[in-house]
Amino acid sequence: MLLAALSVAACSSGAKLGKAGAGEVHITGAMRDAMWKGEIYGKINMDTISDKTHLFGLGPVEYLSGELLIADGRCYRATVVSAEEMKVEEVWTVKAPFFVRAKVPAWKESALPDSIVSLPQLESYLNQNTRKMRRPFAFQVKGQVETAQIHIVNLPPGTKVSSPDEAHQGIQHYTVSNTEVLMLGFFSTEHQAVFTHHDTFMHLHLMTEDKKQMGHLEEARFKPGQMRLLLPGK
Repeated sequence: MLLAALSVAACSSGAKLGKAGAGEVHITGAMRDAMWKGEIYGKINMDTISDKTHLFGLGPVEYLSGELLIADGRCYRATVVSAEEMKVEEVWTVKAPFFVRAKVPAWKESALPDSIVSLPQLESYLNQNTRKMRRPFAFQVKGQVETAQIHIVNLPPGTKVSSPDEAHQGIQHYTVSNTEVLMLGFFSTEHQAVFTHHDTFMHLHLMTEDKKQMGHLEEARFKPGQMRLLLPGK
């Protein structure tokens, strides 16, 4: 009974999932706890992650004051300046209320089929073609988008949160058009409201090639023949 209790406790921590090794996904906190319980304080400091080599991850900034993206061991924070402008800076001394990350030292790259031009199509494609892979997993999509809608959470300081509507107060939307981008995502069919929203199996952040725009990806239109899909290699 003691062993069973210890096993349950370990699973409930949400610290890591799957077998050890490259590509293993680590989860801190949960989206639902931030949105419904108001747990928007920092639960993980990016600077305390001991091994940042080949690290990839995403989540919001503590108190829902921005967006975070770790791409190959470099951490970027995006914050709102105005309705037309954002600030993207490289910084490690930043916290998140929930965060998902994985170390991926090698990627297997392939062309994304021309028929895949939207996020729902990408989600369906991933679900159908990764059934033999360990889940959850990180993935990347690189190439040129015709258009994409991203947002940065921008909760007014001191705001109390007890619902998604309250959590999204101050959110700022931006449009990205005809530019090269990196999209980092995490896929799971079992972690809705943990690190994906309740109606999707994916959570993605987008950053433009010039690193001047970054945020949570809401929707996108891919340029056919221009996109590459990267999945964790062995």
